[in-house]
Amino acid sequence: MASLFIIKGADKGKRFELKAKVVGLGRDNSNPIRLHDNEVSRRHAEVRRVDDSYRVVDLKSANGSFLNDEPIDQAPLRPGDQIRVGQTVLLFQDSITEAGREMTARVDVLGRASPEDRSAILRSIPAGEGSRLLQAPENVGDWLKDRLLNLSVMYKATQAISHVVEIDALLPQILQLVFDSIGADRGAILLKEPNGELHPKAVRWRGPAEDDERMSISRTIIDHVLGKGEGVITTDAPADARFGPAQSIVNLGIREAVCVPLQGRHATLGVLYADVRAVPEIGISFDSIKNGPKSRLTKDHLMLMVAIGHQAGLAIENTSLYEAKLQAERLAAVGQTIATLSHHIKNILQGIRGGSYLIDMGLNDKDDAIVRRGWGIVEKNQAKIYNLVMDMLSFSKDREPSLEPTDLNETVGDVVELMQARAKELGVALDWAPSKELPSVQLDGEGIHRAVLNIVTNAIDASEDVEGGKVTVSTTWDALSMTARVIVADNGTGIPAGEVEKIFEVFASTKGSRGTGLGLPVSQKIVREHGGQIAITSEVGKGSTFTVELPMRRFDPMRDSSESMPTLS
Repeated sequence: MASLFIIKGADKGKRFELKAKVVGLGRDNSNPIRLHDNEVSRRHAEVRRVDDSYRVVDLKSANGSFLNDEPIDQAPLRPGDQIRVGQTVLLFQDSITEAGREMTARVDVLGRASPEDRSAILRSIPAGEGSRLLQAPENVGDWLKDRLLNLSVMYKATQAISHVVEIDALLPQILQLVFDSIGADRGAILLKEPNGELHPKAVRWRGPAEDDERMSISRTIIDHVLGKGEGVITTDAPADARFGPAQSIVNLGIREAVCVPLQGRHATLGVLYADVRAVPEIGISFDSIKNGPKSRLTKDHLMLMVAIGHQAGLAIENTSLYEAKLQAERLAAVGQTIATLSHHIKNILQGIRGGSYLIDMGLNDKDDAIVRRGWGIVEKNQAKIYNLVMDMLSFSKDREPSLEPTDLNETVGDVVELMQARAKELGVALDWAPSKELPSVQLDGEGIHRAVLNIVTNAIDASEDVEGGKVTVSTTWDALSMTARVIVADNGTGIPAGEVEKIFEVFASTKGSRGTGLGLPVSQKIVREHGGQIAITSEVGKGSTFTVELPMRRFDPMRDSSESMPTLS
């Protein structure tokens, strides 16, 4: 299934399958592909499926849409194309379809002693020869020289496969190159499995295949290509027993084929196969010619196919290495997550265990003061485990904000009230300055509460060891840009310039063993889900200011433009 994979931007790493005929992308939550990018319009562009192809269409966006860095109003999409909207880059991929998978079942590898194997090798060329011809194009025929002089075929090969990061999306691109380069009628890619067996992974017919048509590939030819590392041209005409003296070859399936190795850096990964229907000479029967029908495939075609096979082999190898790297990174991330959270949970459990010990001792001694002290420790660690679990849930999955009319002052005020006790315990003054001009706005109150809570908690902790530690929380309203802001300023230790960007990375805590490194990444994620951002200014020894910006513009379907009038409650 075709998909868009975000390779750059706030939503980097997300993949969206193009299941519907029309898929919109933009900042508004009505889009199937919602982007948390302030430079993207509410309804920025659409990807439309027409028959078996796709087009990207710009919806008169404010900043425009670009395909492979070229501005477009609309344009067809090919696998590997990159769509840029705002600061977001999306990679278009079109994996092998179910129909394509069904077609691979039509490829038969004939046994070495099969009576149906009529293949005979006409020409061969070592795999290394394909790369040498690029340095000496004057030594080849006119057909290939024209292609090598302008490098269009090899340039197209590089462009087509350089951005594809999945094997299922890469293989059809390689077959497309073969069809464009030598005019093949049919093609297939067979790759080695871990046990060494070859299996067809991609197949293509130039037109619709007949219901009973199958693609038969000689095992003898495959073994020759793999064993000697040579590309070969074959034909099934000389040994074909189907012909009678009066039969014209125009009605018979005489085919020429080219088969080349897919050569990686250190191993042969499989074979690339393509064939064409041989061209008969008008009025000539098979019985009247000695060398079969007129050949369509020449040595130049073979040399070009060897070069493409080598390029394709490297691309398949690189893609496999990339997938292995991603898997290793996922496993490493899981290990890091378990190690970090286990350490933090261990500290919480130790606190609960200590509190429980005091409660048990107080009950045995009938000392209410010790019981209350123990319960205070248990309650504090209970709050820690609750916040940890909520942060894990918030960060672990995408979540559409539940927007409803919200009094932002009330939401932030609840956070300040909740944190007053902790601030007092740490000797930090916590001031609250709500804006009187702030209207009721469309927000997910629960999500914003957690985002602001994490920021205020960090500010209090940063001011703990500072004489006269102080945190000020305020709200403002910018009527011109329709933006609500929550500002959290402290006079704490500050953040070094090189560390500012890292504080939003998962597990990048500045609190040592006291912090999980989840709070600020969760806050950033929630704010981005609202289409906003968090701005930071900080100076070591003087403190930090976190500004949460929440734009209030909403998409109005009654308007044609991509940016609509704001609606406020």
